Amino acid sequence: MVLSSYYELAPGGDRAFSVEAPKIKFGTGSLAEVGEDARALGMTRVAVFTDELVATLEPLAKVRAALEAAGLDTEVYDAVEVEPTDRSFKAGAAFASEGKFDGFVSVGGGSVMDTCKAASLLSTYPADFLTYVNAPIGAAQPVPGPLKPHIACPTTFGTASECTGIAVFDFLEMEAKTGMVSPYLRPNLGVLDPESLATLPKLVVAANGFDVFSHACESLTARPYTQRPAPESSSKRPLTQGANPYSDIACLEAIKLVGANLVRAVEEPDDAAACEPLMFAGMLAGIGFGNAGCHLPHGMSYAVAGLVRDYQAQGWPSNHPLVPHGISVIVNAPAVFRFTGPACPERHLEAAAAMGADTSNASPEAAGDLLADRVIDMMRATGIPNGLGGVGYSEDDLEQLTDKAFPQKRLLDNAPCPVSREQLTDIFRGALSYW
Repeated sequence: MVLSSYYELAPGGDRAFSVEAPKIKFGTGSLAEVGEDARALGMTRVAVFTDELVATLEPLAKVRAALEAAGLDTEVYDAVEVEPTDRSFKAGAAFASEGKFDGFVSVGGGSVMDTCKAASLLSTYPADFLTYVNAPIGAAQPVPGPLKPHIACPTTFGTASECTGIAVFDFLEMEAKTGMVSPYLRPNLGVLDPESLATLPKLVVAANGFDVFSHACESLTARPYTQRPAPESSSKRPLTQGANPYSDIACLEAIKLVGANLVRAVEEPDDAAACEPLMFAGMLAGIGFGNAGCHLPHGMSYAVAGLVRDYQAQGWPSNHPLVPHGISVIVNAPAVFRFTGPACPERHLEAAAAMGADTSNASPEAAGDLLADRVIDMMRATGIPNGLGGVGYSEDDLEQLTDKAFPQKRLLDNAPCPVSREQLTDIFRGALSYW
């Protein structure tokens, strides 16, 4: 690949990457068009998925009004759990199966959008719950075909679930986070209206912003697609292929937008001039990681979220201990970048500069530390907990965290360098405290 030496062909490696861009509408007031969008997709009876908090807010009222103005029959499902579980995925699927809907609209954060994806899948192609779940927890069988149309309307900006064919949940029996992955899970349309961010608490803004950064930075520093073994056939090329020139463009711009706007958006959450660029950054990162895939910080986050004991973050409606996704990711990230820096130092330096660090006299050997230090500075400025210790973990938990994270091969294998079980434990140890 002449575009970058990072994509030098490897023996047995893939020689092509595929681009599956999501269909997105972005702009203030765009929720008012959802009814016309749904009708254009052939919907007549629509399941509207949301959670109990968003059900009381203006974005849902706007969507319902738009659907009703378009003459569509709608029914609202507002029982989505924040940070969903297999229990809540199954409940959403039961609602979808019983309602005989021909289309879906999700209004909320990643939890709502992911639950809606799973409900659409399991009501369209009924099967044992673990049939489509990622290995090694599930059977990882491919989704048989297209689903009913789905319009995703995010009210946060971190997950970019409107851009991806990924649905993530906590598997309660194993205290582990896992998910389902298929191009067929990607919504037919994402409608991003920056007005939907107006009510987000400060820590939610911070966690969303760092989730955007992590999506983008992990994709930028992921194993290049040319290092991934070539598929047996083009139809078996994975959805998340590793870093590639297409994802690089979106991810670098997303990192720049986060670096320039996140602290201001947290300090002044009503500042539309800061929030709108962050929502755009979330979309760009979603396009990037939906094509390239994340790696260690996300793989480790599943253990951090799954093993939580008593931490509850301010601003999230929840009746149980919860480490929100963006926090569970970013508490690992600085320790990860110190580890992965030597594998592709130029990319770590690019990311650090995009986040606002001064890299003018930086050596390649300092790349991982420079990026980690810039992230830590922004974590402190935005109120993110101080590493794993800040969300309730200690040295005594390292083995259990490793046990839960090490099986996440889809993510760990996408890192720019191999990671052993012992190295993963050391990374968790390095993430216990940063200041």
